[in-house]
Amino acid sequence: MRKVQLFINLTLCILLLAGCTQRKVIDDINIATGIGIDKSDDQLHGSIMIPVFKPDKSIENFLFTAKGTIMRDVAAQMQQKASQPILSGSLDVALFEEEVARDGIVQVLDVFLRDPSVGARVHLAVVDGKAQEVFEGEYGDRGNGQYLKELIEHNMKGGNLPVANLHRFLFDYYQQGKDPYLPYLRKDSQDLVTLAGVALFKNEKVVDLLHENKLFYFKLLVDRFTMGQVKVKEEHGEATIKSITSDTKMKLTRRDPYEITFKITLKGILTEHQGIRLEKDEVGKIEKALEKQINNNCMQLLEEFRKQEVDPIGLGHFVKTKTRNFNFDKWSTDYENVTFKVSTNVRILEVGVVE
Repeated sequence: MRKVQLFINLTLCILLLAGCTQRKVIDDINIATGIGIDKSDDQLHGSIMIPVFKPDKSIENFLFTAKGTIMRDVAAQMQQKASQPILSGSLDVALFEEEVARDGIVQVLDVFLRDPSVGARVHLAVVDGKAQEVFEGEYGDRGNGQYLKELIEHNMKGGNLPVANLHRFLFDYYQQGKDPYLPYLRKDSQDLVTLAGVALFKNEKVVDLLHENKLFYFKLLVDRFTMGQVKVKEEHGEATIKSITSDTKMKLTRRDPYEITFKITLKGILTEHQGIRLEKDEVGKIEKALEKQINNNCMQLLEEFRKQEVDPIGLGHFVKTKTRNFNFDKWSTDYENVTFKVSTNVRILEVGVVE
């Protein structure tokens, strides 16, 4: 009898709690899928992208825009212009004009970070030009927010872009000894946006841009490849290595001054080769050429980061985990004198059916 009474009480509680839930009818709200922040005349210019679902199942994009000195005022003005509430629970992307990103984006992000409906996997990106102009493009019939989201995710999963989203940015930002980075996008035409590189941050401000031709080597240092491709030059022309998997290990090999060694393991498939037919020793030559190419390019990146005093790889955090009584104040000086070694092992697993 007691069990029956307990079951009845629990059922009543569930029904009462369900009745307290605030209902939101999709036709009575504006679903924000993208937000852009630009700057001019010392004011922030915000734009929020709302998908409009047409009877023929196509999607148009509507923009709410506003300007103000702080982001909270901008957001409030947008709500004043809307006939239904603007909700950000389905936000896919947040774009920042480069000028805004060079001034710092954490304060701008604050109004969204305090919204519990915003997911941690929202994609952040810095844009070359105005974020509003990117939103005003026409990128197919699935909505611009979906297009920009899939553009970033495609390049992370199958390209040379390391994992980058709101969660990763905040983790790197608050992690001592590591600086964040974000994708750098460029609108090439009315119907096309391109991944142009990566924006490197020092704390919350963009300090440099890493162009797309260096992204393969950057991803080797900060992330793991599951898919991707790279061209390698050798004595008989160019070859393309595809379907790449990689693993990078760091080792502290010396102190005072610090020396850090990178051991990179890379596996791939030969998909294209110029020149002569592949002989028995030709695959080995391609492997050695790619090893040398990776070593040189990764060393150049490490030296550039050291000279610019940015640390997107997290060397400071890595050394801290290997050093007792580590002092971050002293690390800023030690970083200037760090030396690096890069060792790469490349294995080509397949060369194609024609061989």
